[in-house]
Amino acid sequence: MLHSIFMLIVDAVASILAGVMLLRFWVQVVRVRPPQAVGQFVYQLSDWLVKPLRRIMPGGAYDWASLVGAFLIVLLSIVAAVGFDTGFDFKTILLLSLIRFFQWIFYGFMATLIIEAVFSWVNPQAPLAPFVRALNEPLLRPLRRIIPLVGGVDLSPLAALILLQIAVRVVSTLLLSLA
Repeated sequence: MLHSIFMLIVDAVASILAGVMLLRFWVQVVRVRPPQAVGQFVYQLSDWLVKPLRRIMPGGAYDWASLVGAFLIVLLSIVAAVGFDTGFDFKTILLLSLIRFFQWIFYGFMATLIIEAVFSWVNPQAPLAPFVRALNEPLLRPLRRIIPLVGGVDLSPLAALILLQIAVRVVSTLLLSLA
């Protein structure tokens, strides 16, 4: 029981930290400036790992230190989960980390899509709505070209959610087949 409580805490902290690192990376990819409060939260929560990683891997067009930082957090959470069990070799731990890393990326996209949908229903003029819309635009733009509005309703977020769920399963299956 104590192990499951410990794992709950580790997973919660790792999810938040890795999610912030992934958000930091994606914000730079889509070239959108986060609102001040969100930016302060993201940068203050991630600078402790991103800044040292930037000394090793200087930034270029993308903030690779944030992406690598997110993966390192995932890797450490997997190591904490399996402990020092002799049944897990480094290859297995690395594979489990890759699976969880890609799951968190896809789940992060799903979360922003759901947040955008809630904003569109509740308060389209919310201060965070344009920021979330900008985060989702690269995912939704290709789908909006294919899927027409149905009665004035944009179904592209629903299609994106389904495609992301398929992607989670496909990537997980492909990576597990490597084991």
